[in-house]
Amino acid sequence: YVTHKNFGFSDSAEAFVLISGIAVGLAYGLKFQPGNRLLITLKAWRRAGVLYITHVMTTVATLAIFSAAALHFSRPDLLKLINIQLIIEDTPEALLGIAALGHQIGYNNILSMYAVVLLMMPLFLWIGTFSLRLMLAASALLWLVAGIFQIAPSNFPGDGFWFLNPLSWQFLFVIGIAGMLHIKRGGEIRFNWMMASAAVLYLVGALIWVRLPLWGIETASGLPTVLTGFDKTFLSLSRLMHILAIAYVIVAIPALSNLAKTRPGHPLAVLGKHSLPVF
Repeated sequence: YVTHKNFGFSDSAEAFVLISGIAVGLAYGLKFQPGNRLLITLKAWRRAGVLYITHVMTTVATLAIFSAAALHFSRPDLLKLINIQLIIEDTPEALLGIAALGHQIGYNNILSMYAVVLLMMPLFLWIGTFSLRLMLAASALLWLVAGIFQIAPSNFPGDGFWFLNPLSWQFLFVIGIAGMLHIKRGGEIRFNWMMASAAVLYLVGALIWVRLPLWGIETASGLPTVLTGFDKTFLSLSRLMHILAIAYVIVAIPALSNLAKTRPGHPLAVLGKHSLPVF
């Protein structure tokens, strides 16, 4: 219950993707130079391959857990949950869908998105060598076009799109990269009273919206959902601004920034350095 999903618009998925972008900027950002770009690209794509394999493994493990529970507790209805039923009813096509990432069961859809984003990463890093603003603009344009025109990888054999659209979520990932590259190039994220006040007000407003709740008001504007809604698939602006407000408040306010710091040997820091096995 104590997770910011219940107190605002974003959840742990946004935090994961933003932190992943920051980590990529730290690890590869300044190394993406002529003579080294092919190596960095191959490393990123190799990591994407590892994520694909991990995604398939966790999918199989989840299916085994639900199947074991259904048998042990005589609960066949469990096999109707989290998109498992299609695998039971249309096994050949569903298995092909799992291998091709077209069929993703519940709670097993973030690594596939992240793998595709990593395939795109070298292009954005290349643009970033010319200008971080240009990199952000290109990423924002892709996010906006994908959201307005509902462009996303299709499900197979079921209908609809991937739960987390990589064409949309890459924007948050690139923001993380840009923020870290800005710092690595000598910049800083300064405390600004107006920005801090705006961030805090937005977080308080999101808290009130979620707890009252006020869902449904946003549809009155008639604008695309990516701009006024709370859609997770296409990463609506409200969710994007919420996680960025949280990040700015933590980074820019010294009291919170110091509170969030850990020593290298701290258990949380050690876990963070082995995030995939932990996942």
